[in-house]
Amino acid sequence: MAANRKPLERHRRIVIKIGSALLVDRKTGLKKSWLDAMCADIAALKAKGVEVLVVSSGAIALGRTVLNLPGGALKLEESQAAAAVGQIALARAWSESLSTDRIIAGQILLTLGDTEERRRYLNARATINQLLKLGSVPIINENDTVATTEIRYGDNDRLAARVATMVGADLLVLLSDIDGLYTAPPHLDPEARFLDTIAEITPEIEAMAGGAASELSRGGMRTKIDAGKIATTAGCAMIIASGKPEHPLQAIEAGARSSWFAPSGSPVTARKTWIAGQLLPAGSIAIDAGAEAALRSGKSLLPAGVRQVTGTFSRGDTIAILGAGREIARGLAGYDADEARQIAGKKSAEIAAILGYAGRTAMVHRDDMVMTAPAAARTGEEKNEKKGKLHA
Repeated sequence: MAANRKPLERHRRIVIKIGSALLVDRKTGLKKSWLDAMCADIAALKAKGVEVLVVSSGAIALGRTVLNLPGGALKLEESQAAAAVGQIALARAWSESLSTDRIIAGQILLTLGDTEERRRYLNARATINQLLKLGSVPIINENDTVATTEIRYGDNDRLAARVATMVGADLLVLLSDIDGLYTAPPHLDPEARFLDTIAEITPEIEAMAGGAASELSRGGMRTKIDAGKIATTAGCAMIIASGKPEHPLQAIEAGARSSWFAPSGSPVTARKTWIAGQLLPAGSIAIDAGAEAALRSGKSLLPAGVRQVTGTFSRGDTIAILGAGREIARGLAGYDADEARQIAGKKSAEIAAILGYAGRTAMVHRDDMVMTAPAAARTGEEKNEKKGKLHA
């Protein structure tokens, strides 16, 4: 096993992407026995305390089989009609197979804006996290019934990577009809060399990507490398492995050939660096000294410590957090500006009575915040004041 590569069961949260060709036969439809075996693998991981999410392709492929649409490329409206029919059948299949091990499946259909627009991103993440908390396995797919060419991921490899970074997964497994990364497409170059470990995605690695392997898949090695860049940059390791054998996760554990992409850092560090350095604040929140001390000790920002709310922003927008008149942190707002003003200075227990619904406890959650300035040195007068309070 490659250095730093660990068994699947030792990961905390795994996103598994499954290609269309693994789930659907062009002539006969759903591969029920393969799906049952896959679900048994998932159940085995969950039994060991691993949280599992599935990004499942196959809606269009299954729908076109049910509707008996011809082979080859489909028109947009044909793809959307196939997805509408196929998604129902796909969701039912996952639900039935997982229920064998008393696992509840939850269906989530995403569009590009659900991960690229911050407010919708937070909503999607909250829903997924709640499903995981309740022991469910989220089955995620792109909402192909409404997505158009201009506003779509275009493949589930990149969608899976976006989901993995969204939920803070520590491993992304891409199962497809190829067992890993080669120096060249192996079906075209008999001298192609298999790569077991990819420490970093370099331009040379990117140049090795090929095209899609079958008519059922929109993705190819190119999209898998793109997914790897998204995942590993955010601190999530990635595995590319063949999903052709039954019990593909067991096969990986048993040493079947697969390519492992090393993460470049921790998800929290990468994400908070992004919050601090790439987003312009839409507004600001001024806090008191007690709240600042709490933030510096790793706590979330609660409404009680908020003294003033400035600007017009929506939940999920980036805001500056001010202490003693200077920016000390940036974070993603847990409330719209108007609601934030209403609950500023109030206790979290009062939120429901003020707003009319049970909102989030934190104004800005610690997972959505990064400190941007060190603590200011206390003056001698402030030190004496604190000393007097301690001896009072």
